[in-house]
Amino acid sequence: MDSCVFCDIVAGEAEAFVVASSPTAVAFLDIAPLSRGHSLVVPTRHVVDLLEGGAEVLHDVAPLVEQTARLLVKELRADGINLFQSSGSAAGQEVGHFHVHLVPRWRDDGVLRNLVGVPAATGDLDALHAELSGRPTGSGQ
Repeated sequence: MDSCVFCDIVAGEAEAFVVASSPTAVAFLDIAPLSRGHSLVVPTRHVVDLLEGGAEVLHDVAPLVEQTARLLVKELRADGINLFQSSGSAAGQEVGHFHVHLVPRWRDDGVLRNLVGVPAATGDLDALHAELSGRPTGSGQ
């Protein structure tokens, strides 16, 4: 494995502004924040992404994701929080170590304003549903 900056942070070998930690995960401030307090939560073990780590990596980080989200909302008086995770470079993953983004939000802050999609046509949803479920088009549920 090539050097992993997140593994170095977990090991205390790279500088980071750690805001919380547990035996299975570490939360620290993002160096390129989308908003004030934007933090990353990473597992203490190296896992490339969700597709490699599966439910087990989610289990590793979930308690610290919740704890950190509550900390950010309370201490920064945020109105809400976005949680997202990117797997693969096409999805925007820049570091090959699973991580969850926590982005504090305030009303009308303009962050991630293009997050709302365009309503899909029922026929398009039916065809996509059929493709994903292996059911014939038009069968609904």
